[in-house]
Amino acid sequence: MDPIASVVIPAHEEEAGIAAGLAQLLSGARPGEFEVVVVANACTDRTAEVARGAGVRVLETPEPGKANALRLGDAACRAFPRLYLDADVELTCESARALVAALAEPGVLACAPTPGWDLDGAGPVARRLHRVHDALVAPSRGLAGVGCYALSEEGHARVFPLPDVISDDGWAHASFAPEERRSVAGARTRVRPARSVAAHLRRRVRVRLGNRQLAELGRPVTAQPLRLGMLAALVRQRRAGPLDAACFLAVLLVDRVASRLQRNRQVSWGRDTSSRPAVGA
Repeated sequence: MDPIASVVIPAHEEEAGIAAGLAQLLSGARPGEFEVVVVANACTDRTAEVARGAGVRVLETPEPGKANALRLGDAACRAFPRLYLDADVELTCESARALVAALAEPGVLACAPTPGWDLDGAGPVARRLHRVHDALVAPSRGLAGVGCYALSEEGHARVFPLPDVISDDGWAHASFAPEERRSVAGARTRVRPARSVAAHLRRRVRVRLGNRQLAELGRPVTAQPLRLGMLAALVRQRRAGPLDAACFLAVLLVDRVASRLQRNRQVSWGRDTSSRPAVGA
């Protein structure tokens, strides 16, 4: 049978988890229902071997970088729609079908599942942080941050060729008007967020860099700003406890201080080097 969709999975050093992810995707799928292409990029482990053992097509490249891996996998695909799935994120066959069905609706060019957070092993503050953050962003969630997005053929033309961006899902999200993209309630991913506050703060640095890059490329990610009143509403509605809110605010404050210090260092470096001659001048 012809595949109903192609699935591109960029994978870097994912030997430990990629078999489980592929098993979730393919369990219950009809033979040939999905064209799955795993792109093992700059791997030194058995990622490619494990993926081949699952019966999917595998490409290997020595060049690191998720954007390059996505381009390689995308060029190898034959079918539309196309799903782009992180190797450490689980998506079931039923959820993949729900994404394909959503893209068949008039006017929908891109869609994404809703995330289910796997908090096993996360510290107590990180758990509270993720629960509050998820409740705050859920009403305006789009294509970014859920580990998977799907594009129709028309939507694909908006996103590809994909530039060398840190945030490919942010690029995809910013390529569509709100009415053209959809968060599909009937499709879910299983995502493992940062297990500690320190890991979360490191990830936030990368998120800021990615957002800045998108803005420079003319596709800024627009999102509803998180306001204190929104957090208070969660507490009043008993969707978050006072301790949850306090943990979220404390980590948010640390993140903002770190962001300001980072900007100050960049400005200072720019002033210090602006008068220096270029190399070779």
